[in-house]
Amino acid sequence: MDGLARLLDTFFNTEVAARYWPDILAGVWITIGVGVAVTATGLALGFALAILRAKQTPWFSIPIVMFADIMRALPPLIIIIVFFFAFPLIGISMSAFTATWLSLSLVLAAYAEESLWGAILSLPRGQSEAARSTGLTWWQTMCAVILPQALRLALPPLTNRVIAVSKNVALGSVVALSEVLNNAQSATSTAGNPTPLTMAAAAYLAIFIPAMILARRMENRMQWRV
Repeated sequence: MDGLARLLDTFFNTEVAARYWPDILAGVWITIGVGVAVTATGLALGFALAILRAKQTPWFSIPIVMFADIMRALPPLIIIIVFFFAFPLIGISMSAFTATWLSLSLVLAAYAEESLWGAILSLPRGQSEAARSTGLTWWQTMCAVILPQALRLALPPLTNRVIAVSKNVALGSVVALSEVLNNAQSATSTAGNPTPLTMAAAAYLAIFIPAMILARRMENRMQWRV
């Protein structure tokens, strides 16, 4: 058996692929489900925190800054482990899905808050003052004038961070989440062949390449027109 044949038999074994593709497909749906849930809750919480921080009230600003710094400093894996293994010791138990979703949502919220807050700060202060001088309330000014511009500025780092955090769903394998990589690793161990890992790699490409293309199109549509 030559080198190419050995490569194909090791990483592209059709018999092994046919046997384990249902497990890989099931893991794909879990990965997509957790990723979508993390994106929705993480962005919503991050935007809410950025808006509260824009109120410039110490009671809001200081805890938000502390939250954002801690969540960005800690590796997501540690947060998942704490939620899944440590919280039951104080009477708070959660499933692997919940621990992974909640951990990554908090991490994404921290990055989303910082991205949107930085974009808000970059806007000229005169825009807010001019809007208020026309009789708009603070909330009306934020929603109608500040946020639309800030979102345009924050979109590129936000889309990159969403994709990066969504890929961390694979960390859920540590708490036995049946996502695609965990299922592929189990199948590889059972089959004694790494073809399921090749299938998992193909699944990640199928999931995240369209996501990156969509993100790029959104950035192009929302970029400033000069």
